[in-house]
Amino acid sequence: MENDVFNEINRVDPNIRDEMLAELFLDQMMNDFKKSKILEKIDQSLKNKDIEAFLRLTKELKSVT
Repeated sequence: MENDVFNEINRVDPNIRDEMLAELFLDQMMNDFKKSKILEKIDQSLKNKDIEAFLRLTKELKSVT
């Protein structure tokens, strides 16, 4: 299946392909950043023994993942 995707990408105009790849990269970077921030907040909620924040943040993390 991965080969099919790569073959299709190679058929796309190089400018459009580069734009698509850049957008995918940026989306992944944003998701990674969001996850790291949520994980920091989860750690803080555990330190503060804030169960409500912990539950809210773990739910938020699942939606980003």
